[in-house]
Amino acid sequence: MSTGRQITGELITATVCRLFLKANTCLGADVEAALRVARDVETGVLGRQVLDRILENALIAREERLPICQDTGLAVVFVELGQDVRIVGGSLREAIEAGVRQAYGEGFFRKSVCDPLSRANTQDNTPAVIHMDMVPGDRIRLVAMPKGGGSENMSTVTMLLPAVGREGIRDHVVETVLKAGPNPCPPVIVGVGIGGAMEEAVIMAKKSLLRPLGERNSRDVRLALLEAEILDEVNRRGGGPQGFGGVTTALAVHVEMKPCHIASLPVAVNIQCHAARHCEALL
Repeated sequence: MSTGRQITGELITATVCRLFLKANTCLGADVEAALRVARDVETGVLGRQVLDRILENALIAREERLPICQDTGLAVVFVELGQDVRIVGGSLREAIEAGVRQAYGEGFFRKSVCDPLSRANTQDNTPAVIHMDMVPGDRIRLVAMPKGGGSENMSTVTMLLPAVGREGIRDHVVETVLKAGPNPCPPVIVGVGIGGAMEEAVIMAKKSLLRPLGERNSRDVRLALLEAEILDEVNRRGGGPQGFGGVTTALAVHVEMKPCHIASLPVAVNIQCHAARHCEALL
C-alpha cells in the first residue's frame, strides 16, 4: 500500500514563480507557429503588418526577458492534485500565491489585481484564481495562465434556450466573437464550454484554451466539426488582425462539452488574445 508522497510548499512556490516568469515572457511554440502560418495566408496589407509586429514583439520579449504584453494578467492557476500527495510546510493556496508574488516582483510585471469597489490595487497581483481537480496518483500538475483583461472583458456565459440546438450555439459563438471586434486584440483563440452548470461551462471554456493550439477535439467528432465551422465563419467575416481587416480574426476555436439539465443550455465563450500565455510543470 502506497504511503503517498510529500511535496513541500517551497517547491510549489518556486515552481509557480518559474512558470509565471516564463509564461509572461515566452510565447508558446504552437502559438508562434500559428501566427507564422497566419502571416503567410493573410490577404490584408495592414493585417500582414500587424502579424509581423506581433511576431517581432514575441522575439524581443523572449530574447530580452520582457513581458509579451504590458497586461501581465490575472494569475490563473490550474491544479491537478494527486490524491496520494501530502503538502508539507504550508497550504497549497499559500504556496501558490507566494510564487505569484515572487514572479510579479522579480519580473517587474504589472500588478493588475484590485478591490472591485474601491479599485485599490492589492500591490502583488494576488489573490490568484485557482481551479483545482483531485486526480489519482502522487503528483501535482500546475498550469500557470496569465489572463489579460482585454480578452477577458469580451468573454461571456449565456443560458441559451435548449431549442436553439447546434446551429443556435454556433451562431451565438460567432456573434460573440464578432461583437468583441478589436477589443480582445485579435487574432484570438476562442474557448467554448457547452453544458454542465453555468459555472462549469465557464471553466470548461477557459480550460479549452490550454489545449495545443488548433488541435481538434479528439473525443467527439461533433465538436471537432463545430470548431471548424465556427473558425471558418469568424474568419470569413473579415475582421482581421487587430480589426484592420483580413482573413485571420481567430487562430483557433476549442470546444468542450458536458451533459446539462434538460431545461438548460449553458454556453460560455472565453476569448484569448494573441498573447496566449500558459506554462505547466509536473511535480
